[in-house]
Amino acid sequence: MLGGLAVVVLVVLGGGFWLYRQVNPGGGPGAKVAVDINPGTSVAGIAARLDAKGVVTSARIFRIYLKLKGGAPTIQAGEYDLRKNLSMGAARAALERGPSIKFEQLTIPEGLTLDQIGDRVGALPGRSKATFLAAARSGAVRSKWQPPGSTSLEGLLFPDTYQITDKEDDAAVLGRLVARFDQVADEIGLGTAPRPNGLGPYQVIVGASLVESEAKVPEDRPLIASVIANRLQKGMKLQIDATVLYALGGHKDRVLNKDLEVDSPYNTYRYRGLPPTPIGNPGEAAMNAAIHPTPGAWLYFVTVGKGDTRFATTYEQQQRNVREFNRKQAQASSP
Repeated sequence: MLGGLAVVVLVVLGGGFWLYRQVNPGGGPGAKVAVDINPGTSVAGIAARLDAKGVVTSARIFRIYLKLKGGAPTIQAGEYDLRKNLSMGAARAALERGPSIKFEQLTIPEGLTLDQIGDRVGALPGRSKATFLAAARSGAVRSKWQPPGSTSLEGLLFPDTYQITDKEDDAAVLGRLVARFDQVADEIGLGTAPRPNGLGPYQVIVGASLVESEAKVPEDRPLIASVIANRLQKGMKLQIDATVLYALGGHKDRVLNKDLEVDSPYNTYRYRGLPPTPIGNPGEAAMNAAIHPTPGAWLYFVTVGKGDTRFATTYEQQQRNVREFNRKQAQASSP
C-alpha cells in the first residue's frame, strides 16, 4: 500500500510540475516575434495563434489559465510585439497592454461607388472621407489599367475585406485597394484573355461595373454580360438603368421616365456605347463575366421578381416580360 501511495504521489507531483512548466516554462523570454490578431478573433483563436508562434506552450492550457484568472482581458486587434517562451502571466499582461500597431477592419462589398467606399473609410476611427477622396482624385495613386490622362479611380478599387493599420494614412489605404484590384485583374487574365468585341481592358472594367450593378443573383452575371456585348456589337444603346442612377448621383432607388432625359454621357438611354468610366467597383465574378459572357443572342433583360431576371432575344419577348414585371408590381402595391 505504501508503495502504491508513493507512486500516486509521484504522479501527482510530476503532473503538477509539468503543469507549472506549461504556465512558467523557465529559461526566460526567447526571440522576438510579431503576432497579428484580426478584429473579431475569439479567445480560442488568439490562444491558438500564440501557441503557433511559440509565445505560449499550449493553447488549451492558456485558455484554462485565462479562465482561472477571471477571463480574458479586453484584447484589441492589431500587431503585438511579443517574445517566444513567455510565461502565461507575461503573455496575458502583454495582451492587456495592447498592440504596437492597431488594426481596423474595412469591408467593401461588390458594386459600391468610389463615393460609397469613401463613406466606409471615413467611418473608421481617425479616417476622413474627404482626404480619401481627394487622394483618389489627385492622380497620385494610379492603377495599371487606368487610361492615360485619367485621374478617376472609379471601378479600380477591389471589393474585399482589409485589415487597416493605424500606421497607414488614407492615401496608403487607397493604394492597397488599387494594388489588390491590379493583382486580381492580372490573375483573371484581363490583359491577356480574348475580350468580346475587341474591347480594351478598361472598357471591360466599365462593362463589368454594369454587370455588377444589374445582376441580382450570381448566375445572371454572364448572361447580362452577353446582353451588353451583343448590343454593343449591333450598335444599340445599352439602356442600363444603373447608368442613369449614376448620372443622377445615385440618390434614387429606381429610374422614372423623366430621369431618362438627363443629359449625361452616363445616360445609356441617350448615348450609345459604354459610359466613360465604370459606375461602381466590380468584383472578380463580374469581371470574369465581362471577359467571358455566356454565348447567346440575348438583347434584352428585365427583373420581374426577386432573383427572377428574364432574358429575351426579340423586342416582342421583352415586352411580354415587361408586362409580367408590371403585373407583379401592381400586385405588390395593391392593398
